[in-house]
Amino acid sequence: MADKQPNILFLMADQIAATSLPFYGHKVVKTPNLSRLAEEGMVFDSAYCNSPLCAPSRMTLMAGQLPSRIGGFDNASELSADTPTFAHYLRDAGYLTALSGKMHFCGPDQLHGFEQRLTSDIYPADFGWHVDWDNPEKRPSYYHNMSSVTQAGPCVRSNQLDFDDEVTFHAQRFLYDYARSDRERPFSLTVSLTHPHDPYTIPREYWDRYDHDEIDMPRVPYARELMDPHSQRLRYVYQCDEGTINDEQIRNARRAYYGAISYVDDQLGKVLEALKESGLDENTIIVFSGDHGDMLGERGLWYKMSWFEGSARVPMIVHAPGRFAAGRVRQSVSTMDLLPTFAEWANGGKAPDYAVPVDGRSLNPHLTGQDGHDEVIGEYCGEGAIAPLLMIRRGRYKFVHSTPDPDQLFDLEADPLELSNLATEPDYQELRDQFRDEVAQRWDTAKFHQAVLDSQRRRKLVARANMKGQVTPWDHQPRFDASTQYMRNTIDLDDLEARARFPKATVTS
Repeated sequence: MADKQPNILFLMADQIAATSLPFYGHKVVKTPNLSRLAEEGMVFDSAYCNSPLCAPSRMTLMAGQLPSRIGGFDNASELSADTPTFAHYLRDAGYLTALSGKMHFCGPDQLHGFEQRLTSDIYPADFGWHVDWDNPEKRPSYYHNMSSVTQAGPCVRSNQLDFDDEVTFHAQRFLYDYARSDRERPFSLTVSLTHPHDPYTIPREYWDRYDHDEIDMPRVPYARELMDPHSQRLRYVYQCDEGTINDEQIRNARRAYYGAISYVDDQLGKVLEALKESGLDENTIIVFSGDHGDMLGERGLWYKMSWFEGSARVPMIVHAPGRFAAGRVRQSVSTMDLLPTFAEWANGGKAPDYAVPVDGRSLNPHLTGQDGHDEVIGEYCGEGAIAPLLMIRRGRYKFVHSTPDPDQLFDLEADPLELSNLATEPDYQELRDQFRDEVAQRWDTAKFHQAVLDSQRRRKLVARANMKGQVTPWDHQPRFDASTQYMRNTIDLDDLEARARFPKATVTS
C-alpha cells in the first residue's frame, strides 16, 4: 500500500439489490459505469447490510457497530453525537470529510464527523417515523403502501429526481473545487443517492432503455406456503393483500426500478468523470455499495425489512487498480466492515486506536489476497418485527431467529432462492441447535427487546411533544457564502478568473 494517504470516494445508492446488477449476473440491467468499476476492481459477491432498513443500516455502516450497541432500531433512531463514525476517524487522521446526499441522520447532530455537508437530506430528521411495539396491530400510516407498484411508470420530475440531481451537482463541484484549491489534506467524499428507492418512477429516457417484454418477473412468485410470520406482517404493513397488484403492475415496477438503476449509473458516471478530469483519480480509492436491497416482488414481498437475499444483500466494489488487483471475493462480509477498512487506509494500512470497540472487520485481507473473514451478523427491529429479528450468515448457511417466530435455516449454496427451511429437517437439528446456542451467547434477547421498547417510548413522547407549539426542525440546512462566489468586487477580476479556472491557463504566443 502506498505511503501517501489515498483519497476515498464512497458512492452509495439506496435500496439497490445486488441481484439486479449485471456484474452479479443480471441479464437485462445496463450499468456501463459501475460495470467498468467492477471489471477493474474487487467485487464482493456476498456482501450484506447489517440491518435491512435505511437509517439503522446507515448508522451501523457509519459507526462500524451493530444496531444494539448504538440504538439503531428503526428509521427514527438517533445516532448519539459521541459515537465515533468513519468520518470522525478519517477527519482525525487529517482528511477533509464531506457528504453529498442522504445519510438519514435523526436528531440535532446532522454532521457526525463530516466537515462539510453539501446538501440537506431527503428524509426527515425528527423522531416521527418511530416503530411502536406497544401497538403491533396498528399499521404505521407514514410507511410504504403498494401505490409505488400500482402507480409505477415514467414521469417528468419527482421528489427523488430533484434530490439526486442536486446531490450529483454538489459532488461534482466539490471535486472541481478541491482540484483548483491549495488544499493538501486528502479528501473523503461520500456521495449518496436516493435512487433506485421506490416510488418506482423514472423519466421516459430511462424507462425506454428497457423493452417491456424483456423485463424479468420474480423467480419466486407469491405463494401462501412461503408466508412465514414475519413476511405476513410485512405484507400487512405495506397493505399487500392477495389481488392487490397484478403481473402488469409488477412488471412496470421492475422496469422503472431498472431504469432508476441506469439513472444512478449515469449520475455516478458524472462524478467519476469529474474525478478523472480533476486529475484526482490515480490516488483515489473508489468504493461503491448500498444500504440494503429490494425484494421487487420476490416471494410476494417488496422493499426491504427482511433477511431474504433480495432485501439484505448489497453490491460492494473496491476500485483502486494501483493498489488492489481486480478479482472477486466469495466470503460473506458486510457494510459494517467499511469503517475499519477506511480507518486502516487512512492510517498507513494499520488499525488506529479505536475509541470504542468496533464490530466490523477490515476488508483489507480480502483485498490483498490474505485470508479474510466469512461472517455477517445482523439485527432488525423495524417495521414488521415484533421482537429483534437476528441473523447469522456464515459459510454456506444463513440462520434467522426471532423469539416469537419459527427459526429459519437456509443452505444458500444448495438453495440460493431460500425455498427450503432446514430448521425443521431432522438432518439439520444439530446445526440448528448450534446456531440457537450462538444466539443465546451473543444476545440477551429479553434485554434487547426491552431496550427497543424503551427507546420507542422515549422517542414517541419526544416526537409528539416537539410537534406542539413552535417547531424547531433538526433538518440540515446547507449554507453557502454568496459573497465569495462568482464575480465580486472583493477580489480582482483577473485573480478571480485565475482562481476559478481549472486547469490553470497558459499564455499562448
